[in-house]
Amino acid sequence: MRRQLLLVMIFFCFTVATAQGASSTGITRLGFAIQMGAFSDVKNAERFSAMLQTKGIEAFYFRKDNGIYAVRFGDFPTREKARSTAKKLVAEHLIDSFYVAPPHEVVFGQAKGPGWQKAPPDEIKNLPPQLTPVVPKGSEESPPKPVKNTSDMGAIAARTAERFVGIPYRWGGDNVVEGLDCSGFARAVYNLCGLNIPRTSRDQFKAGELIAKYNLKDGDLVFFGASADKINHVGIYVGDGKFVHAPRRGEDIRISAVNESYFEKRFVGARRYF
Repeated sequence: MRRQLLLVMIFFCFTVATAQGASSTGITRLGFAIQMGAFSDVKNAERFSAMLQTKGIEAFYFRKDNGIYAVRFGDFPTREKARSTAKKLVAEHLIDSFYVAPPHEVVFGQAKGPGWQKAPPDEIKNLPPQLTPVVPKGSEESPPKPVKNTSDMGAIAARTAERFVGIPYRWGGDNVVEGLDCSGFARAVYNLCGLNIPRTSRDQFKAGELIAKYNLKDGDLVFFGASADKINHVGIYVGDGKFVHAPRRGEDIRISAVNESYFEKRFVGARRYF
């Protein structure tokens, strides 16, 4: 009896340890998300994202192919839960039309094609003027075709990061701790590729596969700081020794070289998630 009890306890401890190990990476596949809006002014997209953040909804904005900004938020286990949440926000006049993005959707994939149907919009006419999306006639896009082969996901992440260049990025409004903009940007890019990664650069550094500097590939995250315990900056490698990053709060997202004197001295390591 004692032996059986001991075996049960050992099995229980092993199961818990395994589960904790699996979840400790902080990397998960994104579920269903809500996308709304077509803002012609990036400041309106920023303001709307910040407003959602104040309500405890983690949101980010990005620039679509037509130059219009959209806002995406949420990580829901089912389409029904995502639609239910979106309809509540519509009823509160916080959003107007919306699109429920399915898991594994790649917003800026290598190829687009038929096969996806856009969720029918629910329109509310009485939105505050500063938050009312502006949708130019004929600018609506069909949801992108999912990429089943993930072997090129690093390249897709890199190309997605490049689409943010020139945007004056601010992650989460005015009450965000210093240094979170760069990790928020990386998180947004991976979110658009269907992957949910840790929130802070320090936690991001603890996750993923360790990559040597000479073996960097598109989509890898590159980290900078005083040491592995003092990470304070992160960017997305895009090839040719370059990476895309959010330098500091309110500044445009830009491309820099990993071997620039400033970054070379502070390079700590790299991680790969795909």
